[in-house]
Amino acid sequence: MKLTDFKVLTFDVVGTLIDFEQGILDYMRPIVERSALQLGDEHILGAYGRGEVVAQGEHPDSPFPPLMDRIYRVAANALGMPADDGEAAGFKESIPRWPAFPDSVEALRRLRQRYRLVAVTNSDNWALAQFSKTLGEPFDDLVTAEMAGASKPDPRVFHFCLERQKAAGFAQSDILHVAQSQYHDIGVAHLLGYATCWIERRMHQDGSGGTPAVDKRAEPDWHFATLAELADAVDKEAG
Repeated sequence: MKLTDFKVLTFDVVGTLIDFEQGILDYMRPIVERSALQLGDEHILGAYGRGEVVAQGEHPDSPFPPLMDRIYRVAANALGMPADDGEAAGFKESIPRWPAFPDSVEALRRLRQRYRLVAVTNSDNWALAQFSKTLGEPFDDLVTAEMAGASKPDPRVFHFCLERQKAAGFAQSDILHVAQSQYHDIGVAHLLGYATCWIERRMHQDGSGGTPAVDKRAEPDWHFATLAELADAVDKEAG
């Protein structure tokens, strides 16, 4: 199957389109410095990823912004950082400042000329509204954990999204799922029979950064380092 055979691109947002690692570091670095701690970026990001696993394990049906208080506290305690109410609340409040990757806005603009674009995110409705604004409002449909009542990698999120796309006249075979996270997206989408495109934002970097690690990577149908590379491949196929 070719990229141009698909009609719908479903996107993980945080990590694929929004540089959440930069957003986390921009918030946490000043706290680390005020605390006179010697912590590298990978230590901070790794603690966030482990904190997410703990928080989602405790509240599997909750979208991530309401969980960010708990994620911050788990990460901060592990790193020896302050974990008071103000610092934890400020973490969620930093979301509107999380940046898009440099290629995201333009690549989405190009892809939207050919495809229906759908956000499929563990965010709640408020957070996705912030991210969508940062990305230039590119989406034709929105699916959040708040709407679905579950968070990826729970298959219920994908089932919820599929029913919405069916109502709009599309089949699962029309959909290519595009994501950075093997943990949240690529593995479960592959098991559910979706075609997948892995945007490996950390290509050639060690570790999994702020994303929870997986024991075994699922093999995607397409694999690029950036979203711009996907848009280029589509343009090349289309001639």
